[in-house]
Amino acid sequence: MKKLLLVLGCLICICFMGFAQNKKMVRPAALKPGDKIAILSMASDPKDVYAKAGMKVLKEWGYTPVLSPNLGAKHGSFAGTPEQRRDDMLWALRDPEIKAVMSTRGGYGSIQQLQQIPLDTLAKYPKWIIGYSDITSVHSAMVNAGVMSIHAHMCGYLYEKEVEKLFSDNPDAPDSCSLALRNILAGGVPEYNVPTHKYNRYGKASGMLVGGNLSVFCGMIGSEYDFLKNDNIILFIEDVSESTSSVNRMIQQMKILGILDKVKGIIVGQFTDYSPNSDFKKMEDMLNVELRGYNIPIAFNFPVGHVDENYPMIEGASVTLEVGKKGVSLTFDK
Repeated sequence: MKKLLLVLGCLICICFMGFAQNKKMVRPAALKPGDKIAILSMASDPKDVYAKAGMKVLKEWGYTPVLSPNLGAKHGSFAGTPEQRRDDMLWALRDPEIKAVMSTRGGYGSIQQLQQIPLDTLAKYPKWIIGYSDITSVHSAMVNAGVMSIHAHMCGYLYEKEVEKLFSDNPDAPDSCSLALRNILAGGVPEYNVPTHKYNRYGKASGMLVGGNLSVFCGMIGSEYDFLKNDNIILFIEDVSESTSSVNRMIQQMKILGILDKVKGIIVGQFTDYSPNSDFKKMEDMLNVELRGYNIPIAFNFPVGHVDENYPMIEGASVTLEVGKKGVSLTFDK
């Protein structure tokens, strides 16, 4: 009888794990004109002008930006202590009038306060979290909490675009990435079409979109925040200031752990400010070699990463990736 109960218990655990890894994702509610968006710093200390530029642009979009209580705090190179940054995140999540959260910048440090916020708290208050780079750790946690989030430009980028306008012959020209983010916040669903690339692997696959900064999410593998635990994923990768050898090491890590064996499709974004090694002068050449053994659609040179053309990606959304001779399409389910 004890053996029978043990077997049943194991079966229940296996079923539960399968359910947890394929949970239905919650899409935060669309924002309405006048809704509040919290501006806070989750990682490194930002320039003061970042928040000001973020407020200006969000007001132009018809929203009401509000600054977090500890914005402006400093703790070494960080935007306050982990506790201050935790308190700001909890303040933004728990305030029912705040409908979305935008980070001022990335850098490093978001994992520090994230460890003090249980996943069920993130699940309890489903709101759009906006950011990229180091904010990838927050996206990873949100996915495991069952809530979609937006990998996109932050206040720092909005500031840079405001400066560009001062020297532009056409200051009113639309910024496609900002327009796409604005559309998502208002309830829109994007569809991206990009040119073909010589290293692309043709095919079509559907799954849950996850990804972002490679070094950040590889550092979370095996933790409760690790979104690579999920099945049927379409993975997008990008990074900045990581050498070709370092990125190769992270690819090997995912290979050894069997992560790439269960990925349904791969989107190779932009790798910038990297140093090559003696084997590969270009990052894409190395990645092409390392990803040859996978019979899945792979799209190279996708516009996502530490570049101006950083397409907003909805983490946790169901998508279809189609890679063909004429180009690549990434379609988000409605």
